[in-house]
Amino acid sequence: MFPFLQRCCFHTSFKVQKLTGTRLLLCGRNKTTWCSLSFCLQTDVCLFSRSPSLSPASVYATKLQPFHTSPPCFKKKPPKDKKPGVLERSVESLKESPKPALYLSLAGLIPFVSVPLAMAIQGTYYPEVAFAQVLYGAVTVSFLGGMRWGFALPENSPAKPDWLSLANSTVPPLLAWQALLFKDVTQSAVMLVLALGIALHYDVALLPPYPRWFKVLRVVGTVVMALSLLATAALKAISEEQLSDSRQKWQNTKE
Repeated sequence: MFPFLQRCCFHTSFKVQKLTGTRLLLCGRNKTTWCSLSFCLQTDVCLFSRSPSLSPASVYATKLQPFHTSPPCFKKKPPKDKKPGVLERSVESLKESPKPALYLSLAGLIPFVSVPLAMAIQGTYYPEVAFAQVLYGAVTVSFLGGMRWGFALPENSPAKPDWLSLANSTVPPLLAWQALLFKDVTQSAVMLVLALGIALHYDVALLPPYPRWFKVLRVVGTVVMALSLLATAALKAISEEQLSDSRQKWQNTKE
């Protein structure tokens, strides 16, 4: 097989020489260029024919070598680190909070949640229990408002005991007092929700930097308290509607 390849290569070189000679006769002006071209072709063909270590398989592998490289678009990109969301960061902040502050804050939410839950389970609205919830909410709002005084009065505190810091802390207690003046529990609950929102705005946005765990705890507590008060107001509206329907039915039957 190898002698046959050699003869083919030598025969090819002879044909190349004959072809270049013919071109040289036809084109006399470019004699130097065609001579250099014929010499290069003859040298390449002879080297290819005389190299015993160069097999057709190796030549084929050499030619196909660039095609085996994978394009950059198909390479796997390293996975990017996903940033934790707001909920995940909030949960992590709650885990970092001191245990007494966390447990006492959660325990303070029990009177808010238990009142509408108990009335919903029994299917009966109790005005005295609802008023007790409103009274507890007013005390809680007053405590949240006075907390700013305790934060601004120490000498090493980043907050200053100026008019803005101390006057803003009196707004939630005044709204809580106004809530107790209403005879309707629904109006009192709405006023307390407004006071809770203002106190939360002070603690999260206007106050000097509190710890992140405290801000998250304040947001969670405010949401739970507001929803509990609104749930009590909704149960009162449902009970009044049912009572009016029952009275109307009784009057219809009496007539």
